[in-house]
This record gives sequence, C-alpha cells and structure tokens, in this order.
Amino acid sequence: MRKITILTSILSISLVSMFAQPTPQPPNAGFETWTGTGSIMEPTFYNSNKTGTGFASSGPQTCFRDASVFHGGIYSARIETVNYIGTAVNGALTSGLVNAPTFSKADGYIGTIQGPGGTNVNRIAFDGRPDSLVGWFRYTSGGSAEIGKVYAILHLGQYYDPSAASSYHPDSSVNKIGEALFLTPASNVSNWTRFSVPFSYVSSATPQYLLLNCTSSNDQLTTVAGSKLWLDDIAVVYHMSSVGIKDAIQPDDIKVYSFDKIMYVDFMNRNDNQSVLSVFDLTGNLVSKQPLSNNKLNSFSLSELTSGMYLYEVKGTNFHKSGKLVIN
Repeated sequence: MRKITILTSILSISLVSMFAQPTPQPPNAGFETWTGTGSIMEPTFYNSNKTGTGFASSGPQTCFRDASVFHGGIYSARIETVNYIGTAVNGALTSGLVNAPTFSKADGYIGTIQGPGGTNVNRIAFDGRPDSLVGWFRYTSGGSAEIGKVYAILHLGQYYDPSAASSYHPDSSVNKIGEALFLTPASNVSNWTRFSVPFSYVSSATPQYLLLNCTSSNDQLTTVAGSKLWLDDIAVVYHMSSVGIKDAIQPDDIKVYSFDKIMYVDFMNRNDNQSVLSVFDLTGNLVSKQPLSNNKLNSFSLSELTSGMYLYEVKGTNFHKSGKLVIN
C-alpha cells in the first residue's frame, strides 16, 4: 500500500508542477454522468427543456443519454427536434436554463437565470480565456435548412441567448467577454467528426462564467422536426504561446479508457508529435509501455493483464497526464 501511495503522490506532484497555470474546462463535457430518471434524465451540470422554466418543462423530452453511439467513455448526449401537438420543439442541452415564458417560440430564450428578478440561477464558474472550443459530433438533418449549434459564451454576471433585450429579460450583451460558435453542416454527418472553432473576444476582462448552449436546430423558430445532434468530449483548448507552441496538448485533451481489455488513448487536440504510455499495477511495477501517435486514436490489447485497477501515465513533450484505469 505504501508503494501505491508513493507512486500516486509522485504522479500528482509531477502533474501539478508541470501545469501550474489554471486551465479550466467545462465540467462533465464527455456526458458520462447523468442525474434524474425517465424523461428528466440530464447530464450532470446541464439542463434540457424538461427542467426549464415557464412552459418549457411541459414539452416533450428532447435530450437523451445515448449508450449505443458515443465517441469516448460509454455515453454521448443526443438532442432532438421533436414534433409535439403540431409544433416542432427544438432540442436543447445547456449549462443554463431553457425559458419559455409563453407558448410563442419567439419569446423563448436560454439564460443563466429565469428572467428579470428570477431566483433560479444555473451557470458554470469559469475564469479561463481559451483559444478554441473543440468536440465531437454526429448529425442527422431533419430538412434542407436544418443545422445544429454549439455555442459557448464567456461572460460576467447573467447572460441570455439571444442577448438582445426582450419583454422577458434585459440586454446582456454588455456582459459578454468572448464567444465561440460551431454550426453543423446542413446535411447528415454519420461518423464521429471533430469540430474546432476559435473564441472571439470583445473584452480583455477575465470571465466569471461559461454558458454552453447546444441545440439540434440553430433556428429557434424552426417548423421542421427530426433533426438529431449527438455530442461528446467537448473541451476548450489553450495555446501555449509563451513557449511558441500552437494548439499545445493539455491533460484534458487526452481521453484514456478501456473496453474488453483493449486500451484506447485519444488526442482531441492533435499534432504530429509522439508520446509514451506507461501502465503500472497497484504495486508500482511497470506492466506495459507503448509509443503513441498524437495525431490519432491509439488502441492496443492488454489481454495479458488480469482484470483490475491499474495506474497509467501519458508523457510527451510539454505535457503529462496520469490517472487510474479499470481493465475488465
């Protein structure tokens, strides 16, 4: 037990010393943990219309945990534009709140708070200034003009999307620090595809919060049902300009997981360098060491190992990640 504690401490100290600067990430953006049951099951830290305000919660389920289609881990989030009593209800997944103060779609909005004077607040504390928003998606378009949306806003105070003032909320554009917007193609994307879009900053201030809004139809007034957007492994990327490295790999850019004694190491922020994976048993002995290509999904068999808990370390130029891994 002492050797396990020493090894874990060494790996933790090494990781902290190499990445002393804070690089916050959206929480649970691989959508692996969910809360609630039935139609009100949602990813932890995120909401759909079923936990929205006003008339939003009376609509159909539009956000689903998908265990059959995923990029990393065992789940992805699927959002759908669904027909409900003759109306196309836009699928939504947000770190804020879906607000529907009336039956009119034009009055609806996604925000961090329930309108002016509301007490229900949902927002993610976030003080980073990342360079880009990245993630993986699949898309089924319900019509020729249908596209999905992933929209990240870094802001102060409260924020609303759309930001312009309405009868139900004030103008929040003054609170915006920066934004990143990804729109899917207006066609089907049947394979997992990586997206990467830059953040555009309008202020030099340090953000306080992150609002992440994802919809299966970009147009909130859509009249077309059937669009489906799958999302997984969303993250933000920080360039390490101080050492002259663009799109440098961060620990959260590396996804390490296993299934059926096959281990996978996936680099979301890819480059042409190489790194090394080391696997240790719980006594601290090295049981496997593999070279990795940082520009692809790496996979290899661990069939010679017994099932159980192991420690791993991924090490490359200017980055280092360590953690625990269960091999079944």
